[in-house]
Amino acid sequence: MDVDLYASRLARLPVLDPDGLAVGRVADIVVGPPSAGRPPPVLGFVVVVPGRRIFVGAGRVESLAAEGLRLTTGTVNLRGFAARPLETLVIRDLLGRRLPGTDEIVNDVGLAAAGRGWEIVAVHVAPANRRSRLPRRHGSNRPWTAMASMLGSEQDTYAHLRELHPVEAAAQVRTLSPHERGRAARSLDDEQLADLLEELPEDVQAELLGLIDVDRAADVLEVMQPDDAVDLLGFLRGERRTTLLAAMDPAEAEPLRRLLSYEGDTAGGLMTPEPIILAPSATVAEAIARVRDPEVPAAIAAQVFVVEPPTETPTGPFLGVCSIQRLLRERPGTAVKECLERGNQPIPATLAEVEIAERLAAYNLLALPVCDEHRRLLGAVTVDDVLDRVLPQGWRER
Repeated sequence: MDVDLYASRLARLPVLDPDGLAVGRVADIVVGPPSAGRPPPVLGFVVVVPGRRIFVGAGRVESLAAEGLRLTTGTVNLRGFAARPLETLVIRDLLGRRLPGTDEIVNDVGLAAAGRGWEIVAVHVAPANRRSRLPRRHGSNRPWTAMASMLGSEQDTYAHLRELHPVEAAAQVRTLSPHERGRAARSLDDEQLADLLEELPEDVQAELLGLIDVDRAADVLEVMQPDDAVDLLGFLRGERRTTLLAAMDPAEAEPLRRLLSYEGDTAGGLMTPEPIILAPSATVAEAIARVRDPEVPAAIAAQVFVVEPPTETPTGPFLGVCSIQRLLRERPGTAVKECLERGNQPIPATLAEVEIAERLAAYNLLALPVCDEHRRLLGAVTVDDVLDRVLPQGWRER
């Protein structure tokens, strides 16, 4: 029952982007129901940003500490927060409530790290007539089970999926009926469901999206890798696709709309619009910090693309590529423009997938830059994008 941090310490702390800049403050902690003897998992956080309260999933949080909550990315969904069934808000729903059958109240809740996330492992209780303005001055800690009846009670049959690699979780989900797949989807947070969808065939992906509400489906699409989200949207019928894109945050939907304008079997249809892009004056230290992000897929993290500003796709003129191996050989203060490598020439968005595969194989590359006729970087095609296309249909089920 070791506690890493108490909920009361998080309330009103700043929420920091990867550069340490405050983007909001913590208002509450969202937890799911306990299952199979496991403590209730932290699904995410309610964050106050100017003008609204939003939800930040636990998968987008790099660390929790007394200094605040640090994000893995500076991008957050600004859609207003609304609690979903089976979700419990720690500060709003638990703190100050009387424990059933006792004369004690919940004074605080203790969190502990669990894998890549956090769990509620303890409840601090105090006599109802002695609740302190300074939590934990009076009372004592108890195991989380003391407040189990106050948490979501639906049997979470598929909680074990959270502990599996997405490939293994996908293999199990494919064997379920549509009804059970819906229950499985509801047992996962948005990031976990996005990871699962990326390992499923498009027809199963589409079915799962149809089993959850539109707003949540839009949230999940925003978390998915853009190229995977586009493949799924391309599989859907026009009206349903339009509805989902309209429900997404406009800044997240716009890159997907651009990708949907390309044929699916070309570089434009396969590429991700979010490779690691830096200006020529950026340093090797900055580049290594970007590729170190655990949320960046391995094929993307193998290199950085250097362009003249702007550095959002479509960028300024493309200058070249620096591989992670080259960066590790350079001094941290060296500008990336001094580390550009030969080869890895850009390809047009119209290049066919077979030709992309041939070029990746011929030059032993993990990714290729995709540029327009003005040499502006549009995105990058990675080797895993191409493998998904050239492997035989149904290979995931083998």
